[in-house]
Amino acid sequence: METKVDTSVTINGIKYVPESQGCLYTGSGDIKIVVLQRGHVLVGILEKEGSQCRLHNASVIRKWGTSKGLGEIAQDGPKSGTKLDKCNGTVEFDYLTVIFAITCKEASWKRVL
Repeated sequence: METKVDTSVTINGIKYVPESQGCLYTGSGDIKIVVLQRGHVLVGILEKEGSQCRLHNASVIRKWGTSKGLGEIAQDGPKSGTKLDKCNGTVEFDYLTVIFAITCKEASWKRVL
């Protein structure tokens, strides 16, 4: 008989689980495509506290793979030509480095993040 132990930790109402169990962040937040200064384009679950931002379950969008720009993958999710590079965790940045952000349709991205 195997006993399962919950090894997650909740900090400030956000539940974190060990990397070996998959998703590192299970809290709530909007899935956003964030364009940062110097051309960095990322996607993940955005958490903002003051000017400090965290993008959980983040990936760099190396290649959009669209014919209609970032709005297309925000709505429809990644295409066959979209190239995502997982960041293996959380990306942190200051809000002042954000050029713009697009709210993604959650159902289209949930399977990827």
